[in-house]
Amino acid sequence: MAETQEQRQEEQHGAKRRRGRRVERIGVVASDKMEKTVVVRVDRLVKHPKYRRYVRRTSKFMAHNEKGATVGDKVRIVETRPLSRHKRWRVVEILQKAEK
Repeated sequence: MAETQEQRQEEQHGAKRRRGRRVERIGVVASDKMEKTVVVRVDRLVKHPKYRRYVRRTSKFMAHNEKGATVGDKVRIVETRPLSRHKRWRVVEILQKAEK
């Protein structure tokens, strides 16, 4: 039974060696004026502490765009390694194309 070192390490560590789940967000493309980059607007609802009403908060993420998303498209983005000074997200799929 000649086990390799890699197999022994996998048995010891189990699931620890596997990559964890990546953060995903769904948003709308706000700008596509750059090459291979889009700005994605992600909205979320936050309960106001005093008035107990839901307030819409918006975040903008720069995402790498290999899929060809344009302004108004609903897209899913996933967190990735830093690709440039501002880009840490990648467009995974286009969920809904914008109506023209």
